[in-house]
Amino acid sequence: MREFNREQGLTVFLVEQNAYHALVLAHRACVMVNGSTTMSGGGRELLARPEIRAAYLKGGHS
Repeated sequence: MREFNREQGLTVFLVEQNAYHALVLAHRACVMVNGSTTMSGGGRELLARPEIRAAYLKGGHS
């Protein structure tokens, strides 16, 4: 996916249950709850947010 994005400029839309791995890879990410976007930003930016870590990353531990 990174190669396609980097070399061909393709946008990749990834829906992933493993929040940590998805956020590490993402240039831009959205958190959706019941079909509505509740937060968005850079993947690493969201990964650093305590509320994301608490809700999606084992209570804050990666």
